[in-house]
Amino acid sequence: MTSSKPSRRHKATSTKQAIDLALQGGGSHGAFTWGVLDRLLEDETLEIAAISGTSAGAMNAVALASGLMDGGREGAQRVLRQFWTRVAELSPFYSLQTSPLGTLMGPAQAWIEPWFKPWTDPLQQAADALGHTLSPYQLNPLNLNPLRDILVDTVDFDRARRCHKTQLFIAATQVRTGALRIFGQHELTADMVLASACLPLLFQAVEIDGEAYWDGGYAGNPSLLPLLTETRADDLLLVQINPTLRDTVPTTARDILDRINEVTFNASLIKELRTLAMMKELVGDKPPAGGTDLLERVRQLRVHLIEGGTALSALGAGSKTNTQWSFLANLHAMGREAADRWLHDHRGDLGHRSTLDIGRALHGP
Repeated sequence: MTSSKPSRRHKATSTKQAIDLALQGGGSHGAFTWGVLDRLLEDETLEIAAISGTSAGAMNAVALASGLMDGGREGAQRVLRQFWTRVAELSPFYSLQTSPLGTLMGPAQAWIEPWFKPWTDPLQQAADALGHTLSPYQLNPLNLNPLRDILVDTVDFDRARRCHKTQLFIAATQVRTGALRIFGQHELTADMVLASACLPLLFQAVEIDGEAYWDGGYAGNPSLLPLLTETRADDLLLVQINPTLRDTVPTTARDILDRINEVTFNASLIKELRTLAMMKELVGDKPPAGGTDLLERVRQLRVHLIEGGTALSALGAGSKTNTQWSFLANLHAMGREAADRWLHDHRGDLGHRSTLDIGRALHGP
């Protein structure tokens, strides 16, 4: 991991409860994280001290930071909604769903969209097959990426870089070495966020300072390390949108590939959680005699989790490319509900105890 950003770790001076956020990537399922953030921003007793984000998590992170500098919490909520609204505009159903007719029909759209599936599903399968035969360098020689325009239009990167209300750490994977690269807040550009979300079968590698980068999910989804070494909050809240467990064994080629992707994009997180659990076991409950700042930081760290659970995992990995507004809005509502439920159950635990047993990552469930 490389980062030219010097440590800005310092003790909290605010009476608010400082938390760090670790935001996973997962395509359009990142709208669930949008819902979580939307709810957390409403709790003025919380201070989001730092965010480590990957792929969709990185996009949520920069949108939040940009908005914080242009209207505070409400500004952050506004920019997040603008970003995901623009993502929805990529869907062929967007005009229908946002028209007066679509508003009048409301829930009736739920049966209209499946009506199109006999046409859209074969097209999606054909696109998948073509994507595994030809590379994006052949299919997309002009390297067109609609996410670039969305990011540039909705996120003020100058504001995000100057944001003093939170810290940002964006993960990408260096193609040449396979190493994790953390882009610090002071250097963030749209290209760095696009690199964090660059799926190599869909987009050409993003080149930054002569190095090519792919999706950060391969090396850190998200990376917890910068939240240990460079931040000040002792409560770390992980927002996980890639399911760890599946009840059934996939048997179709599409389902097998989807599960491979889920396992791959969770592997780095599980590895970091195992390392953290092992360090916590070694340190114990007492301050380490002659120990380092990092060991003391590990000892004090409290870890928490908000996840989509069975409702999100039931959607399947294939739905991560679904950008229909009704789908994104439903994910947003799921995220808000999950965050509201977590705050109701565990708000009092912040500052006192972990609510995630990371020992399970070390010893198994």
